[in-house]
Amino acid sequence: MKVAVLTLGCKVNKYESDALIFQLQHRGFQATDKLENADAYIINTCAVTNEAEKKSRQMIERARKFNKDAKIFVVGCASQNRPVQFAGKGVNFVSGTAGRLKILDELENVGEKIYDIPEEYEDDLFSAQTLTRAFVKIQDGCNRFCTYCIIPYLRGRSRSRKMESVLAEVEKLPDSVKEVVLVGIDVSDYKQNGEKALGELLGRLDKFGKRIRLSSLEDNLIDENFMKKLSTLKNFCPHFHLSLQSGCDRVLQKMNRHYTTAEFAESVNLIRKYFPLAGITTDIIVGFPTETEEDFAETLEFVKKIKFSQLHIFPYSKRDGTAAAKLYKDLSGKIKSERVKRLEDVGKALKEEFITKNTSGKVLIEDKNGDFFEGYTENYIKCYIKGNFQPGDIVAVKDFSLFGEGAIVNEEKF
Repeated sequence: MKVAVLTLGCKVNKYESDALIFQLQHRGFQATDKLENADAYIINTCAVTNEAEKKSRQMIERARKFNKDAKIFVVGCASQNRPVQFAGKGVNFVSGTAGRLKILDELENVGEKIYDIPEEYEDDLFSAQTLTRAFVKIQDGCNRFCTYCIIPYLRGRSRSRKMESVLAEVEKLPDSVKEVVLVGIDVSDYKQNGEKALGELLGRLDKFGKRIRLSSLEDNLIDENFMKKLSTLKNFCPHFHLSLQSGCDRVLQKMNRHYTTAEFAESVNLIRKYFPLAGITTDIIVGFPTETEEDFAETLEFVKKIKFSQLHIFPYSKRDGTAAAKLYKDLSGKIKSERVKRLEDVGKALKEEFITKNTSGKVLIEDKNGDFFEGYTENYIKCYIKGNFQPGDIVAVKDFSLFGEGAIVNEEKF
């Protein structure tokens, strides 16, 4: 029996899907992450926005085009949020964000079962990593309850994976994996025995000799002790995806984000104290219901002040069940689209400025696209390189020129 596991959404979903594929293969199934002809499809859904849920539903129809008789199994955040939305679409089984491995026992059955979200980390998902970069999940759930976000209701409270379990997975990674990305719903809240432990985990991972990269972080993680710890690591990649969401204090308060723009700027300054050329990327939600033109103008100016290396911009999406949906009236799509465009223009200029001020780096070769090999520097500049390489090579480069989504490096520059 061939099973295709199709993923929407974040790196955590990707890790969990890879783990399902590994378990399927272990049980004797053919398994793939490609949208192709299969006997069954497991669709790992996303609910971070209305559009993400829509794409999750559309994935069912896309799978049906390959095999109209295939069994369809739905898991993840969108089905945890509203399992009824997948009813009547020829879906054989619906589950949610918990008990994912149990769906493998249902491949011959039909029905619906939304398992209770556990209080402890479910440490039963291990992925067989074969690419040059491996995602390793260390945490699940979230305690922040930002007013715009539904994920804490779907993933449950924050819970961390045991450190020894994380270390054991990384130790088993093949030599072909040259970089480890630590992922979770709120990586900043990684704890052991109730105490912050991300710095300790990074220190213990450093001994494996693989590049270490962090996924999205929160402002409250950045302090002098944490940055000192990072500066001692040989293999840490100085790329910080520090979630901002708005550059206006009034909007941040309405979002229930627990910092001010001044505090955020202090965190950025502290990062650059230890890593002057760090890549600092961020998420920004445009058009939050209370955002006025004046508020948005403050965000634009703050973004310019911080000089992010890249922006991830999202128009606000009303999510039923969140505080913002209950309290505030949504802005028009026209206003959101116009503001997104203005912020995109600023982001493009900042990204180009960041790339041009970098003079060197080490690129992990990941793939070949046409005449170019592609990969990322430690501080997350995408590079296009001509030469004779293999995926997994780490290449020292210099003298970047703007090209495509990042920078081009010619072979004579090495």
